[in-house]
Amino acid sequence: MKESTFNPEQQQTDISSKIVAGLERVSEVFKALLWQKAKVVGLSPIQIQILIFIAYHKPDLCNVSHLAKEFNITKPTVSDAIKTLDNKGMIQKDFSSSDNRSYTILLSPLGLETVALTDDFSNPLKKQVDGFSQLELESLSLTLNELIYKLNQSGILSVQRTCFGCTFYQKDGTKNYCNLLKQELLNHEIRLDCAEYEERAK
Repeated sequence: MKESTFNPEQQQTDISSKIVAGLERVSEVFKALLWQKAKVVGLSPIQIQILIFIAYHKPDLCNVSHLAKEFNITKPTVSDAIKTLDNKGMIQKDFSSSDNRSYTILLSPLGLETVALTDDFSNPLKKQVDGFSQLELESLSLTLNELIYKLNQSGILSVQRTCFGCTFYQKDGTKNYCNLLKQELLNHEIRLDCAEYEERAK
């Protein structure tokens, strides 16, 4: 049989394959939890993800173009989701004064209510993660941040907002430093999704 990450025999001799296969299983849990919540509120998983994203991110990230990059889907797919959410009265469009084709997506009161009902969908997963020791959590957090940054740098992941790709981030030997906060960052303080993130020039 050919080499494959999903071949159990390969996983026993290649820990990277085992980890990737494990991440795939975790992603299945994430999707299953999201689908459960989607059935309750009568929305698709991507519509729920869009609502939650808008609720917790600054307005200049809440437009069709960025959402397409954020979720690695096409603009038409995002536009269809936005149209449905608009028809259901869950979002509002704030059109640009300089370009009436461009708009920022805001949540309506109904949209905010829907987020309150859905943004806990990942809690069963978080409950299990909470059971790890602080040292294990810090190590896992740092590894995930580094993996996300590398996936972005290799072109596989369109968007990332970790410290590692930020213009304010500086590596000094083994120390991490934020020039915006003017302080050293401990490993557990490296952010996965920073509100002040500004992409470093390549």
